[in-house]
Amino acid sequence: MRVLKKKHQMAWVTGLIVSSLLSGFAWCDDFDARTRVTKGTLEYGLLGGYWKGNDLFQNAPSTNRDAIYVLPQLGLVLTDELGSGAVAGNVEVLIEPMAAHYYEPFSASAFGGSVMLKYNFLSFGRWMPFWDGGAGMLWTDLAPRIPEQSTQFNFILQTGPGVSYFVSEHWAITGGIRFHHISNANIGDRNTGLNAWLFTLGVSFFSP
Repeated sequence: MRVLKKKHQMAWVTGLIVSSLLSGFAWCDDFDARTRVTKGTLEYGLLGGYWKGNDLFQNAPSTNRDAIYVLPQLGLVLTDELGSGAVAGNVEVLIEPMAAHYYEPFSASAFGGSVMLKYNFLSFGRWMPFWDGGAGMLWTDLAPRIPEQSTQFNFILQTGPGVSYFVSEHWAITGGIRFHHISNANIGDRNTGLNAWLFTLGVSFFSP
């Protein structure tokens, strides 16, 4: 009973903190992604990610790989609005450094970064769905201790959908899911590759 009471107290305190934070946002402003995210807009983001290995290409050992990712982002909207209707949107380029801690199959680290292209869909009010994808490089001490990879230097390919929800004129909550692939492009004697789902959640600030 005492443990349950403490859990209820923690939930109440957490809810109070979240409510207090959200009350600082300008919820009543009448705006949408179309007027907020235009050519020349800068995006500053910070995402946290859960990386879970999968077996889409029958590389079964990768299913036992799990990690936590930290992904800062710096983006620039490159184009005016393209298309019409539900597919109306614009193109953004982002630089995305990354740091990761792997805790399965054992403790390991990874550091690197990617260049990403993102298409922002602008016809959904405060909601801004998007699809992003890109490539990059990383160093990780998972290898050569795992059977999939023999080199510590590797390459990244990733793509997937996401969505941002504007809680104020400048701030948005952003989440997404990507297919994430790590390989050494056959520069080593083992290159099965690491395939995973990368689930992300964080905040984005849009300026000006």
